[in-house]
Formats: sequence, C-alpha cells, structure tokens
Amino acid sequence: MSQISVVLIEDHDLTRVGLRTAFQQRREVKVIGEAANGKEGLELVTDMKPDIAIVDIGLPDIDGIELTRRLKKNGSGSRDSKQKVLILTMQDNEETVLAAFAAGADSYCMKDVNLEKLIEALIVTQEGNNWVDPTIARIVLQQARHSSTSGRSPGFAGAARPKVAPQMNTSPEYNPQQQTSLTERELQVLELIVAGCSNAAISDRLYITVGTVKTHVRNILNKLCADDRTQAAVRALRSGLVG
Repeated sequence: MSQISVVLIEDHDLTRVGLRTAFQQRREVKVIGEAANGKEGLELVTDMKPDIAIVDIGLPDIDGIELTRRLKKNGSGSRDSKQKVLILTMQDNEETVLAAFAAGADSYCMKDVNLEKLIEALIVTQEGNNWVDPTIARIVLQQARHSSTSGRSPGFAGAARPKVAPQMNTSPEYNPQQQTSLTERELQVLELIVAGCSNAAISDRLYITVGTVKTHVRNILNKLCADDRTQAAVRALRSGLVG
C-alpha cells in the first residue's frame, strides 16, 4: 500500500506537533502540510491535494464542520471526486457528531484514540470506507435506527449515512445466514449492545453474571463474524435482527 498523504488542520500547536511526530514514525502515513486555522487549511488542501485532511472541529475561524462542507464542495481530493475528511476532536455530543457527518465527514475519531487505531482509521478512510470512533458509535447507530424505523431514506441531513468501520458487510467471511443460529438470549444481549449498554449494564438488565454476558458477546461476535461490538451492532441493524 502506498503512503497516505495527509494535511493536519489543528489550532493547538502541541497536538499538531505530536501528530506529525507520531506519523513520522510510521511508513503508512506522510504529513505533507499543516495549518493552524480553517482558512489556511482550505487553501493548503486545495494546493496540496492530500489523500485525507485531518480536521479539528474547534478551529478559531472557520469551524471544522464548515471547513468539511467547503472541502467536500471543492472536490479537491487526489484520488476521489471529493476530498476525504477525517474529523479528530474531543467533541462527542450528538449535535456535533451528526453535523459533521451531514457536512460530509468520512470518518470521526476522538483525540484520545491511540496511534494504532488512528492509523487504522486513516487506512479505512483511504479505502473509501468510514471509520467511527466506538465512543460515538452509539449516536450513529441510533440515528441509523431512527431513519430505518421512520421510513425515511438513510442519511444525516442529506448526507450519506456513515458506516461504522471497518467494512461492515463486505468481509468475505460474513455470512448473513449465520444470524439465524443466534439463541433467544443472544438476541436479547445483541439488542442491548445496539442500545449502547456495557457488559455490567446488560448483566443488571438480564439478571445474569458479567461472565455470562461476556460469553454471550463472544458467541455473538463469532456468529456474526464481527471484530467487535460496534461491528456486530451495525450488522444487526442492517440485517433486521434488531429493529
């Protein structure tokens, strides 16, 4: 895989320097430009045409959501008709998350994400998929669920509904027929996973031990060929296992 070229648009100097330094240690990513505000970032992305723009939301002039909207409108990406944007922020409230996806963000990461996960997010984004931080995945799932149950076309204020990375239903190991092997208890646990409940919360709701919950979660992941709880939740929503 060729290096992923990125532009960092972040107003906090220490954060920006830290990201650049971390990426310099990795061969998968190459930082080709940096900007401390939205205006500079827009000009830099237009000139440099990176694979991905890493954008902070709390920029001092043009906020990250508006910047994302402008980057997508410009369509200045080097390998796609539109520039790929990965939001990297500390903001995890529902309004901000949905606004970012409505503006066209491809992926959404929290700033406390570790380097390995951030690299994974960049790779997934570069491949044309979406990566959603598990911290805010519940918001995305709830919105997707609301859209499906209300009969409206999927979307966030007109934007395409994001997938929760990586490549939820495109894995060759994924076999929808395996869903039918879920037991009634596993379906109950899956419903609570989709609702964003922790193992402890599921234990309290179903009056079973945390160890039993972990066993059910492990079985669910195996049967849905899912890597984690978020992936299992998305597959459950899309397949109609939970509604």
